Amino acid sequence: MARQPDDKAAAKFSSEDSALVRELALLLDETSLTEIEIERAGLRLRVARNISVAATMPMAHAAHLPVAIAAAAPVAAAPDLSKHPGAVTSPMVGTAYWSPEPGAKPFIEVGSKVSVGQTLLIIEAMKTMNQIPSPRSGTVTQILVEDGQPVEFGEPLVIIE
Repeated sequence: MARQPDDKAAAKFSSEDSALVRELALLLDETSLTEIEIERAGLRLRVARNISVAATMPMAHAAHLPVAIAAAAPVAAAPDLSKHPGAVTSPMVGTAYWSPEPGAKPFIEVGSKVSVGQTLLIIEAMKTMNQIPSPRSGTVTQILVEDGQPVEFGEPLVIIE
């Protein structure tokens, strides 16, 4: 459930911020992402769909659900895998897929040997399927995203050692 801002926080929320929220909500609709979080100029903003309600409603109604706005709570410090020397990070915002089509064999699995340029996974962005090539040869030691998971720019996807 979205946290309601106090009066001081609401006073800091400008019309430019409102326009940004609308823009992000449209991006959610266009990309089928479930949430987007950004931070700029000290303002942290998360726009998300209410997934639990949508799962119980017919899809025709789910498209018209309100978008929740909430300030993100601080997250416990986890190891930053994007700084791992073998990390392959997402070059874009989109949805990650392990295989070329549903039910097909995945491009890679943990333990797979890969070579430079080999497709690791696909990221769908703006209805376009983008193959993500391996930047190096090695062995896949970790796959950090689920099939069909929304990913952010710079998010670590795979570790190759």
